Amino acid sequence: MIKFIDGGVCAPKGFSANGIHCGIRKNKTKNDLALIVSEVSASAAAVYTTNLVKGAPLTVTKAHLENGRARAVICNSGNANTCNADGVEVAEKMCALVRESTGVAADDVIVASTGVIGEPLDITPIAAGMPKLSAGLGDFSGEAAKAIMTTDTFKKEVAVSFSAGGVECRIGGIAKGSGMIHPNMATLLVFLTSDIAIAPDALQQILSETAGDTFNMVSVDGDTSTNDMVSIMANGLAGNAEITSAGTEAEPFKAALKEIMTRLCKMIAKDGEGATKLLECRVSGAKTKADARIVARGVISSSLFKAAMFGGDANWGRVLCAIGYSGADVDVGRVDVTFHSQGGEIPVCANGAGIGFSEDLARRVLTQDEIVIDITLGDGDESATAWGCDLTYDYVKINGDYRS
Repeated sequence: MIKFIDGGVCAPKGFSANGIHCGIRKNKTKNDLALIVSEVSASAAAVYTTNLVKGAPLTVTKAHLENGRARAVICNSGNANTCNADGVEVAEKMCALVRESTGVAADDVIVASTGVIGEPLDITPIAAGMPKLSAGLGDFSGEAAKAIMTTDTFKKEVAVSFSAGGVECRIGGIAKGSGMIHPNMATLLVFLTSDIAIAPDALQQILSETAGDTFNMVSVDGDTSTNDMVSIMANGLAGNAEITSAGTEAEPFKAALKEIMTRLCKMIAKDGEGATKLLECRVSGAKTKADARIVARGVISSSLFKAAMFGGDANWGRVLCAIGYSGADVDVGRVDVTFHSQGGEIPVCANGAGIGFSEDLARRVLTQDEIVIDITLGDGDESATAWGCDLTYDYVKINGDYRS
């Protein structure tokens, strides 16, 4: 049984965290440097953005995780450390600072940065803040979660407990993400921890597969960032027999990981820049899993549809339009569409054609802050879900003066 618990990345055994303001960000009330540390060496895995322009921290992290091991995460906000001539050097210095303050080997550190692209990252405030950051390590997942935020309006952290081989295990996570969110891994920064014992190869396979159904199914604005990464450390302190493959023995872990990643996806989509509504598109009856994913992502990414949801307009034609150009193999003459929320449920399309509905009911359904778009394709048995948000005036305002 999967149970949501408190504690974030500190919920699993053997993990501590902290977050402080070190001076990267101008606003002294906002944390801008986070640290997560495992008591012991952990199996580690990550998935990264497919953007050809990649932040220097990703280059360093990839090299550090070649052996499938890690013990710490260091992340700053306020500066992406991307497109800088000395970017790799600065990222490596951040790892060296972790070694100096905690004793964790520099090549056992996952390093990440988020913020403005193309501005040099000064190591001075990070170096000055490291003693305070490391000395304050403890049960402070929330402080770490706040330290990785950029335009996020609330911190994102979650944890679950579950049983693996008769042993209680835990997974915790923090995330940042509000803008530049779109599939093609990873659309955000996510740091996961677990006390389960699992081999690095199995961990990598499971993380990659689960990301396909979760973080690669989120879209806020169609922009895939340069610093996107999801990482996980699993230190084995729960005491279960080590999971060595992604097969049957790993099913409880897979289910728990998907649950926690899905919860973080919803938080990110709901906190989309300027958003007022969380949109969840559920597609069923597809010929293939790929078709289901393409349709769900196509609808959730449509600017016209997102704008209609902002206005509470049941313009279902925009759903059909998005399906039609998505590239999925679909018989549009079989498509059914239904909107529902806490305000009620309203079918708007059957067999690819409009059906009569009450505009008053549609307004009640679509003025809620969480809306589900159910799409039945009638072509097969595969399904997928994607998450997004409405498109509002505030999105343009936020991104019109992002650097300031």
